[in-house]
Amino acid sequence: MSKRVLVVDDAAFMRMMIKNILVDGGFEIVGEAENGRDAIDLFRELRPDLVTMDITMPEMDGIEAVKAILEIDKDAKIIMCSAMGQQAMVIDAIQAGAKDFVVKPFKPDRVLAAISRLFNE
Repeated sequence: MSKRVLVVDDAAFMRMMIKNILVDGGFEIVGEAENGRDAIDLFRELRPDLVTMDITMPEMDGIEAVKAILEIDKDAKIIMCSAMGQQAMVIDAIQAGAKDFVVKPFKPDRVLAAISRLFNE
């Protein structure tokens, strides 16, 4: 059975890019959100196996959303997606409980390798 993924990014183009990588890698996209607040609601409703989370978003950033999702499910698997130059925010995200991060622009092999590591822990 394919793993179910929630894709969170405020940019529709970035959501499409990561969705294409994941679908090609055999994953099922069960939902999309464009801000942290929607991500929390969808996580609660859909209970995906994985969340890809942008850091910088309107309404609620990815770091706050990670903390809230982990309050719902302490075992949630979340990978942060960051732009170059956001290293400090990536560290904050990992400390908040994200399991890994990938850097934009996305390289399909890097995205799939990060996800593969999560499910083989």
